[in-house]
Amino acid sequence: MSEPLGADGGRHVARVGAQEIDLPLVALGPDLTIALLITVDHGLAFTRAAGEELASRLAPLEIELVATAATMGIPVAMEVTKGLGLDDYLVLHKTPKIHLRDALTEPVRSITTGPVQYLRLDRARLGEVAGKRVAFVDDVISTGSSAAAAVRLLRQAGCEVIAVAALVTETTAWRAELGEDADLVLALGEIPVFRPGADGALAPDWTG
Repeated sequence: MSEPLGADGGRHVARVGAQEIDLPLVALGPDLTIALLITVDHGLAFTRAAGEELASRLAPLEIELVATAATMGIPVAMEVTKGLGLDDYLVLHKTPKIHLRDALTEPVRSITTGPVQYLRLDRARLGEVAGKRVAFVDDVISTGSSAAAAVRLLRQAGCEVIAVAALVTETTAWRAELGEDADLVLALGEIPVFRPGADGALAPDWTG
């Protein structure tokens, strides 16, 4: 496992493909601090370049549809869709909307949102997505619970999930959550979480 490029002063410098980004360290509790990647905070050029790089890695897989979960994955999915020369992408929603009353659903718990939520897939899209070769794309894969729920939901809809792609993975805990589907994951980088060491200073934890 590679070492972090920097994790002092409340910041962590991460590599995302050909780019480096500076991330704030945010405490989720006394024993867990994360390097917080909020895609929309890094500008259009960053997301465009990362999306194009992900698209180039996905291109040999003959992806027919890009799917993502609202909301932070949407900018990445848009750039990957464009990079693959596609026009349409599918959003799995986390908030109930009037057109999602009869949606397909899967429960999901995220490391940054806490309570159980539900991913929702609009039944009106089923005819368009069933049988498609799909890549699920997100900004960060951390615990793997969101990605695993998305894969289950896409399979409910009849999709063939070919890849699970992200800007970065966080630790390796997601492998247990995804099980055999962990082999579908490709990412442009990896980041640790941080825990207090014996001296009280934060130290990177790459396994979670």
